[in-house]
Amino acid sequence: MKLNKKQKKWLTRIIVAAVLFVLLEILVHVGMFEGSRWWIGFLFALVPYLIVGYDVILKSIHNISRGDVFDENFLMMIATFGAFGIREYPEAVAVMLLYQIGELFQNYATGKSRDSISDLMSIAPDTACVERDGETEEVDPDEVEPGEIIVIRPGERIPLDGEVLEGDSLIDTSALTGEPVPRRASCGDMVISGCVNGQGLLRVRTTKAYEESTVARILEMVESATEKKTRVENFVTRFAHVYTPIVTIGALILALIPPIILGGGSEVWFSWIRRACIFLVVSCPCALVISVPLGFFGGIGAASRIGVLVKGSNYLEALSKVRTIVFDKTGTLTKGEFCVSRLLPAHQAVKREGADPVGDEALRDAENRLLELAACAEYYSTHPIAESIREAYEKAVASSVSDAAADSTENRDTVPRRGIDASRIGDTEEIPGHGLRTMADGHEILAGNAKLMALHGIEVKEPETGGTVVHIACDGVYAGTIIISDTVKEGAVQAVRDMKAAGIRKTVMLTGDRREAAEEVAREIGIDEVHAQLLPGDKVERIEKLMQSESGSGTLAFVGDGINDAPVLMRSDVGIAMGSLGSDAAIEAADIVLMDDDITKIARTVKIAGKTLGIIHTNIIFAIAVKIVILVLSIFGIANMWMAIFGDVGVLILCILNAMRLLRRDRSA
Repeated sequence: MKLNKKQKKWLTRIIVAAVLFVLLEILVHVGMFEGSRWWIGFLFALVPYLIVGYDVILKSIHNISRGDVFDENFLMMIATFGAFGIREYPEAVAVMLLYQIGELFQNYATGKSRDSISDLMSIAPDTACVERDGETEEVDPDEVEPGEIIVIRPGERIPLDGEVLEGDSLIDTSALTGEPVPRRASCGDMVISGCVNGQGLLRVRTTKAYEESTVARILEMVESATEKKTRVENFVTRFAHVYTPIVTIGALILALIPPIILGGGSEVWFSWIRRACIFLVVSCPCALVISVPLGFFGGIGAASRIGVLVKGSNYLEALSKVRTIVFDKTGTLTKGEFCVSRLLPAHQAVKREGADPVGDEALRDAENRLLELAACAEYYSTHPIAESIREAYEKAVASSVSDAAADSTENRDTVPRRGIDASRIGDTEEIPGHGLRTMADGHEILAGNAKLMALHGIEVKEPETGGTVVHIACDGVYAGTIIISDTVKEGAVQAVRDMKAAGIRKTVMLTGDRREAAEEVAREIGIDEVHAQLLPGDKVERIEKLMQSESGSGTLAFVGDGINDAPVLMRSDVGIAMGSLGSDAAIEAADIVLMDDDITKIARTVKIAGKTLGIIHTNIIFAIAVKIVILVLSIFGIANMWMAIFGDVGVLILCILNAMRLLRRDRSA
């Protein structure tokens, strides 16, 4: 148990007071303070009492001067003053001593959970090394303008978001994402502020001002996270404000009315005052007031350790009740990157003399030929589909078995397989709504849809697929079909399974993409329900219908990353955004941010939220039940001061220990 400087002083006070308390108990038991020597016992007890409780008395007096009378400090002060009044000196010291032990536990637990969040607060660098007029100078990150060049040395924290111009390094993103594996950054890659540069020197062109950078947005969200209270916290706060004056008045009635009605001497008065003191001690609402926000604070800290930023405890409470999760498709479930998913060479492209038309080698050769034709046709195109075809061809060439295998195709009456450069490409014509016509090595290559093939009298059959279909023909002969699909994110299938295991009843996907493509992705991942070809406004309308159907049975969460997702993120009960690749608008609109875009962490965060609420509800029920029992016993004179101390400080410590279970370094949630 590592304590800070303040906590060490606090513990020293407790130890000194505890030693004096033990000595006081011994002296009381041997009769040292009986009879006329009571004032010696009073003075002896006053020393440890003031050592351990002076700050409680000062807080109470300060709050009373401001008109805030009824709080736990007031209850502790009145209860212990009453114990002194009836000459129960050890009990007066014991109440304050154990109360301070409970407060120390609470302070330590809060510090532990705060540390998990404050790890994020340390990600802001103090300076940035900027190049100006051929020289470098250290300046405040606020002074760096977008477009300026900054130098990031090995081991330094990246001060602003930007694009790498020179250098190659591994970037430690653990402070933001919770993932220990570094990411490589080289020329052309984007880097975000708050991460730590590895061993290489980087020159980076900044793309955002500091106040708009990733690190500044994160710090702003962290600072406001604990300001948003849940319904549970609001209930406890209102409960304490009503409950405290009621029990204070009740204790006063218990001390005065029965002795007046029953009559009797000083012993009767002492007995009822003693019951009132016990009543006051046990009624202190510390266990509720402290353990509930501490539980939420611990839950937010636990989420931050796995790279998930929860903007407020109210969102953690809402997440614990989520039964339907709705996803955007592109950028959330899929990478938003086109890639060649299937190659379907025509039968003529596979068949040749002396070769098996369906043999593996012949098929692989035909697929490579088809890719080469398509890469030639798309040579000058900047469309993402064209880029994916060229990338697939480059990979195919790189994985060729040998030069001999490549040379064996030289005598074919088609375009030879070799590197594609501008010297091979002739005239290129774009046919709007159809595709491309390109001359390559003297051959006419067509690449486009079925309309383009029909325009040139080439018969093709549309394959059943959700991807984008590109038909290829060479010199008027159909060569085959290439299917381009968006790539499903790694872990998406497992993420949906984990969500179902975490209690999510239904998963839904909303997308503006074609129905066929959306349904294919949904089948692959395991999504229950799909709504495709939606505009941003349609998504909001669909979310509202889903929320109506969920009314009373749970809340609804939406997961997205784009600007078009911002309205839906704000409208849903819980908005979850991608923090690494997501748009600024989506991150601002969301309630929860996945710092590394890993959707597998959604299920883990749902479990953290459920565990947090379970612990908090357990604490509330346990604290109220114990207090009610001891309060009733104190009215009938059955409970003693030690039972009252357990009902207050003991319950407080048990609730704190229960809440601290959230602070275990268990990344599996």
